[in-house]
Amino acid sequence: MLELEKMGFEVEASHHEVAPGQHEIDFKYADALKAADQIQTFKLVVKTVARKHGLYATFMPKPLHGINGSGMHINMSLFNEAGNVFYDENGDEQLSETAMHFLGGLLEHARGLTAINNPTVNSYKRLVPGFEAPVYVAWSGKNRSPLIRVPQSRGLSTRLELRSVDPAANPYLAIAAILEAGLNGIENQVAPEDAVDRNIYRMQDDERKANHIQDLPSTLHNALKALSNDDVVRGALGNHLYQSFKDSKDLEWAAYRQEVSDWEREQYLELY
Repeated sequence: MLELEKMGFEVEASHHEVAPGQHEIDFKYADALKAADQIQTFKLVVKTVARKHGLYATFMPKPLHGINGSGMHINMSLFNEAGNVFYDENGDEQLSETAMHFLGGLLEHARGLTAINNPTVNSYKRLVPGFEAPVYVAWSGKNRSPLIRVPQSRGLSTRLELRSVDPAANPYLAIAAILEAGLNGIENQVAPEDAVDRNIYRMQDDERKANHIQDLPSTLHNALKALSNDDVVRGALGNHLYQSFKDSKDLEWAAYRQEVSDWEREQYLELY
């Protein structure tokens, strides 16, 4: 934190997180490009300071089995000359129609966004029930199990928090794709499903189905298929970047599929 502050970062909070050796640092909001720059700078600073102390800092989404993985929650709002357009004192939950349509766009394209927001094989070891990471496409202002949370702050601080993104993501691609999905929701006036204020992890499959709650893709392979079917998210990347990203990730998935792990040997070697 001290090094970041020397470099001009406005650090708003820092605290120990749930898992051993896991920490969170939150810095002040900025426009999309500056925020992406700050994320990259932040990661370099953390790794450099750790190295000076003979340690290694990793942003791997799920470095250890059985404990919480590391996320990169993205908080977002839209501003114009008059202020935060997500805030409406008279709106439902004091959210504007613009905010609701932006939210609708994020939910509609959530599956297509996943490969960009969670771009490694390891990312999907984090996106499992029981470790605070979101698994289901839903939103709420009252609990932390859905994909998108609406923090309690209002006025200029009114915002949406997308909780699936992990720190392996390229922040430039992730922020561009997320923004495009939300703006597409505004353009097409996409209405989100009703908020889900219950713990989704404790709901049965039929309850989730009745509430129109989809799962996020469970593997990088499935996420890439969802991305290939989402013209809006692909459009945010452009043809060249999309094809380069997909080719790289197809190779990663193919290499992973061919690897035989210790878990498989422990499970199957003697059994079969």
